[in-house]
Amino acid sequence: MSDEANRLSGRMARYARVGGSVGRVGARMAAGRLFGVPSDNVAMAANLRKALGGLKGPLMKVAQLLSTIPDALPAEYAGELAQLQSNAPAMGWPFVRRRMSAELGPDWQKKFASFEHEAAAAASLGQVHRATSHEGKQLACKLQYPDMQSAVEADLSQLKLIFAVYRRYDRAIDPSRIHEEIAARLREELDYAREARHQSLYRLMLKDEPRVGVPRVVPELSTKRLLTMGWLEGEPLMGVTERPIAERNELALAMFRAWYAPFYGYGVIHGDPHLGNYKVRPDMGVNLLDFGCVRVFPASFVTGVIDLYHAIQEDDRALAVHAYETWGFTGLTDEVVDTLNLWAQFVYAPLLENKPRVIQDEGSMYGARVASKVHGRLRELGGVQVPREFVFMDRAAIGLGSVFLHLKAEVNWYRLFHDLIEGFDEKALAKRQAAALKKVGLEQPA
Repeated sequence: MSDEANRLSGRMARYARVGGSVGRVGARMAAGRLFGVPSDNVAMAANLRKALGGLKGPLMKVAQLLSTIPDALPAEYAGELAQLQSNAPAMGWPFVRRRMSAELGPDWQKKFASFEHEAAAAASLGQVHRATSHEGKQLACKLQYPDMQSAVEADLSQLKLIFAVYRRYDRAIDPSRIHEEIAARLREELDYAREARHQSLYRLMLKDEPRVGVPRVVPELSTKRLLTMGWLEGEPLMGVTERPIAERNELALAMFRAWYAPFYGYGVIHGDPHLGNYKVRPDMGVNLLDFGCVRVFPASFVTGVIDLYHAIQEDDRALAVHAYETWGFTGLTDEVVDTLNLWAQFVYAPLLENKPRVIQDEGSMYGARVASKVHGRLRELGGVQVPREFVFMDRAAIGLGSVFLHLKAEVNWYRLFHDLIEGFDEKALAKRQAAALKKVGLEQPA
């Protein structure tokens, strides 16, 4: 078994650090319920953020992810976890040199014309170094931190504890399928060879989008824990939020196409619309980065998304129920359907008006008010289990909505959406998806 294996010692050390932090919060919550003392949910959420803030690695990524999935956690917890920083301390040069040698062999430095000792960026699962090929091309080398498999498995186990603490507080949402989906995607993110295939898939799907860039993988300099690709320049999105409205609208158009052309054309979604995962180009196009969290859906799921849009547009209750069932919702009483429709009406609202408009008319927390109302109603109805397929689709919609809110973009979302779904054919999508996945070596969705 290699050093990167899921070692018992690594898991136990991780359990101790995470379990102690979460356990203390859970104990306070349990004591409050036992003795009838109202618990200070805001204070406990802040304590949890402080406790987890000292832990780098996958749990940081999970915490940030949970903060963007509507109703995965109470609002107080989501708000606190959203403040967590994913940047981890970079590995020093001696450590990097040993790791690179393990991935590319002892003569690895000869395979590059240059390789910068200092990391250009450090995040939750790995860090990126700039390099130059012998042909003079600028490269980005993404190197995974050591023993990440142990850390992921330990953190996923502790995530169950976090959810258990939450379920004692509130039974409106059953998060078990959310945990399954997060676990599957996070384990995939450890496999950089799979991420390379995801990246190649996105280059294929977006080949006709001139204002969307995807870096080209360098396979001969990549392994399961090292991903080498072309370096794409660009500035952070938050650096362009004060540009003229015409430029911000152009960026919004590019980002909408970057996320949803693959979904409605191939049934594929980028499940991590984090601000650090894209860079703005001089032409107000966008360069996409980080393809570890990618979800491939059956063609029928995409049909369900379009069916629900038409159901909301035409007030067709039977079609809405059919769409929810297609996604995997069960126990759809009339009250549950009414409640889910509140959320659907909010998500689809910008797509229903054939005119330029902002993504949301009020507030800076995209969807917070509607999510709170939906959550409260589900609590009264006794709860609902969220299908795992729904998790990252909903997260992408909310995450992108937040980006468009930052940009204050005024776009005809209706026209953009209809351009994508016009002439939609489920069988044609399934055929196109199968061909694309086969070309890059990825499996079909179950």
